[in-house]
Amino acid sequence: MHKVFVSYHHASDQGYKNALVRMASQHGIFIDRSVSTGDINDSLSDQKIRELIRDHYLRDSTVTIVLVGRSTARRKHVDWEIYSSMFDGKINKKSGILVINLPGTSTSCYVSHEGEEERVYPEVTQWDAVTSRAEFERRYPYMPARIIDNLMAPDAKVSVVPWDRICDRPERLHWLIHAAFQDRARCGYDLRRTMRRRNS
Repeated sequence: MHKVFVSYHHASDQGYKNALVRMASQHGIFIDRSVSTGDINDSLSDQKIRELIRDHYLRDSTVTIVLVGRSTARRKHVDWEIYSSMFDGKINKKSGILVINLPGTSTSCYVSHEGEEERVYPEVTQWDAVTSRAEFERRYPYMPARIIDNLMAPDAKVSVVPWDRICDRPERLHWLIHAAFQDRARCGYDLRRTMRRRNS
């Protein structure tokens, strides 16, 4: 099983994170390595929190799942977790990234891995190519900007799947995590965006 870090807005989307981890545990999909509410003292400095996330949680994972709810894009810790997951350091190597859009955010999908169309969307027969930032932002109004940067990056492999595609289909979640894991070393992530300094 792959070790997975789940990045999400704790105050708004804890129920979905719990459901995801419960499904993963019941079906042997992944080992949860993410930060839970209360794991990190909020009174620590931003720098110390970044270090703890990077060195104690992400270090032991190979795939990061980003749960996108209505408030996710505005959270600085989520941005730090995405950046740290994409950064290829000497100790902490870059992870594969999978984005799950939660209900009420978007039903659009974005495929990045070979075979994904057949494994996750077998009934879809026609696919649109999206190339402009404006179109990505229209389709994904709650998506973190750093994720959109990488949907546009030609060498990044980031898939976006709606929650309802995986919530009762654990085999799809398993396949998507494994595909992100396999393609992670070949990802050329775009990290030019400055890390978010505050919540908005």
